[in-house]
Amino acid sequence: MPELLYENDLSPPASLKSSGEHHHLTFVSARASHDSSDSLRNLELSEGPIAERGRSRSYSMTGFDFQRDLLPLSSSLSEPDTTSFGESGEKNITLLHGIGLIVGLQIGSGIFSSPGVVVANTQSVGASLLVWLVSGLLGWTGASSFAELGSSIPLNGGAQAYLAYAYGPLVSYLFAWTAISALKPGGNAVISLIFAEYLNRLVWHTAQDEVAPDDMPQWAIKLTAVAAVLGVSMICAGTRNLGTRASVVFTTVKVCLLLIFVIVLGMIQLIRGKASESFSQPLFEDSSHSPSAYSLALYSGLWAFDGWDQANYVGGEMKNPGKDIPRAIHSSMAVVMTLFLLANVSYFVVLDKVIVGMSNTVALDFGRALFGPAGGVVFAVMVAISCFGALNGSTFTSARLICVAGREGYLPAMFGRLNKSRQTPVNAILLQATITIVFIVLGGGFRSLINFSVVASWSFFFLTVLGLVILRVKEPMLERPYKTWIVTPLVFCAVALFLLCMPIIAAPLEAMAVLGFVMAGIPVYYLTNPNRDQASLPAFLGFFSTCIARIRGQTSVGTGWVAVATEGDEVEMLDNRT
Repeated sequence: MPELLYENDLSPPASLKSSGEHHHLTFVSARASHDSSDSLRNLELSEGPIAERGRSRSYSMTGFDFQRDLLPLSSSLSEPDTTSFGESGEKNITLLHGIGLIVGLQIGSGIFSSPGVVVANTQSVGASLLVWLVSGLLGWTGASSFAELGSSIPLNGGAQAYLAYAYGPLVSYLFAWTAISALKPGGNAVISLIFAEYLNRLVWHTAQDEVAPDDMPQWAIKLTAVAAVLGVSMICAGTRNLGTRASVVFTTVKVCLLLIFVIVLGMIQLIRGKASESFSQPLFEDSSHSPSAYSLALYSGLWAFDGWDQANYVGGEMKNPGKDIPRAIHSSMAVVMTLFLLANVSYFVVLDKVIVGMSNTVALDFGRALFGPAGGVVFAVMVAISCFGALNGSTFTSARLICVAGREGYLPAMFGRLNKSRQTPVNAILLQATITIVFIVLGGGFRSLINFSVVASWSFFFLTVLGLVILRVKEPMLERPYKTWIVTPLVFCAVALFLLCMPIIAAPLEAMAVLGFVMAGIPVYYLTNPNRDQASLPAFLGFFSTCIARIRGQTSVGTGWVAVATEGDEVEMLDNRT
């Protein structure tokens, strides 16, 4: 008869935990499979017979290979569903909050700095605007793929949950390892330093009309960046809803500032006939013919659109994830694409393309061209507010990733717990803030950090979206409230491969460093993950894993509970642990 082996995260009921005795267990269906709040195990059982209301019925074990396909989620068949975030199971994130998180991170510093890099590589206004349009559409293909995954697998953690379902726990762990230790805190450090630099410019501007970056002491910039990280951490840890409410407020302010101070003013200049010489000439004149130049421009455009996966990190807390995640993603992409294209048009109306191409602070140059030094101050405030809002949204979602990793056993369990009074992941937020501050204090070489982020993040973007295609084949009966066209993930995967090949060819040493860092997570996974079977480990890893498990207060893992089908409708449970 077929046997069902339970990993140690799938314990039988407490009444069955008498060592050395045989017990009986009957599986009962108590909920409909289409309930979006059900765990993913119920989704995997959805093809089996469903019990009639008011009557329990046993499941046949034949044909189910749970050992191979079960998700590494911290839930048990014998315990209440604990896969959703929040120990109380409260879902309080709405569609508006989801849009605020996505738009709030997308409108960060990218739209105020990337236009210069794009036009410097394309060398014409028309080609630059075309790159921005293509970047938005390509980003939208990835966003649409994440919308399907988020509605089908409504769990916190974003790509971590999807990779676990498509590939298993090891790939999921490698994503968590890379994101928690480098990608998220490194990105937050860059945002906080940009915020600090603009804020310090405001302070130093009161003493000098022109302030060069070298005139400002680095300790002041780093101290301001650390204060920003601590301030945002306090907001996200304060109450359960404060982080999302702050995200909505910052997003509203940023959209209004971008509309009023950039787009409207640029359109007024265009209507008055005071457009720059570059905008008056043929738009595609002197366009570059180099494919590598366009690939670099595309990198900058896609980096500015990054953030479309933010709602997926809080899917377990959304009230209606099946509908709200796709709506939040598509609404945000439409809004951000429109704003970014209009903002670039305004930049070229006011500034010559040569000035834009040489500038890393296009917004400041835009403000000075219209209003003089006072305009530079106003736009410095706008960029600082934009960066602070992006830092708030990123900190909120990154803490959820850490919390899920703690609950899956990838990190110590303390990082997966919520504060009892505030119902927020305070420990996860503190860990995120600590790593970010380390990046700030020991900072330097942020260009290398950005290159690392591009290669590592797009590698996991590729695997995640490819996982959608795999699940279409592997899980055709998986309930999908939103389903994108199959060509959408295929196009995204092709673009992701292209974007990954370019830096590997241009900078092979950095690409190898990324690969080495990610692969270094494999032995760490086997050493620290308590849910792995010790028999499957190499001898030296098994010894160290046992030692670490004892230090963490965990018992050795044997073969676990074995379910053996018997005559009738019952399953006999035998404790085989040693």
